Amino acid sequence: IQSHSGWYEYSSSRLCDAGYDVLFLDRRGSGQNFSRRGDTPHGDRLLNDVVQVVSQVRRERDRVAPQASVVLLAVSWGGKLAAITAARHPELLDGLALLYPGLCARVQPTASQQARLWLARQLDIRHKRIEIPLNDPALFTAEPRWQEFIRHDPLALREVTSGFLLAHQDLTRESLAAAPQIHCPTLLMLAGRDQIIDNEATKIWAARLGTDKVTLQEYPDARHTLEFEPQPDRFVNDLLKWLQSVGS
Repeated sequence: IQSHSGWYEYSSSRLCDAGYDVLFLDRRGSGQNFSRRGDTPHGDRLLNDVVQVVSQVRRERDRVAPQASVVLLAVSWGGKLAAITAARHPELLDGLALLYPGLCARVQPTASQQARLWLARQLDIRHKRIEIPLNDPALFTAEPRWQEFIRHDPLALREVTSGFLLAHQDLTRESLAAAPQIHCPTLLMLAGRDQIIDNEATKIWAARLGTDKVTLQEYPDARHTLEFEPQPDRFVNDLLKWLQSVGS
């Protein structure tokens, strides 16, 4: 939820250097999108943004490079949107890459928080500001310099609205049910020491995918954000190898 495209400049540059066209979207209300920070009217608004952009990319691909593959890559919370997009619109994608996807979270709302969200849904309370319960940089990386980067990042999202959290609930339900409808080659990358994502539950989800072309890569010592590991080339090289297999 907190991150944005500026966190992933190194891996994006490596992909570009390898000859790939990279389009990295900041979710509506996050990153450099300053309007209605941390808010969305509903989950479909965010999904429609993804579908609109991927459709445009595919049309451009058909025009200039018909043999090139269109791959949707998502990190962390964005994995919900990517999984649902792949399930709803299989015609748009040739591959799906999920990096420590926020499908099955370790951090769950308390009973009191769940009750307040239920009440917000019943009363249509959508603009109350709520602090994201993941504001400790150590959850994302063990590297001090990157912890400082996150701590002082002016573009990182620190709060969301109750409306965003209601959309989060809806998207979580649909993304967890989406696995059997995903048929394209899928890459799953997990951080072994992740305190945000439930890796075992995520593997169970992946076992239900509607394709046998599933690649699992695990990094036992990684905290969460693979970009901020001491040797990010490890995961980037694995990603590049998988992308070559999708295009072959």
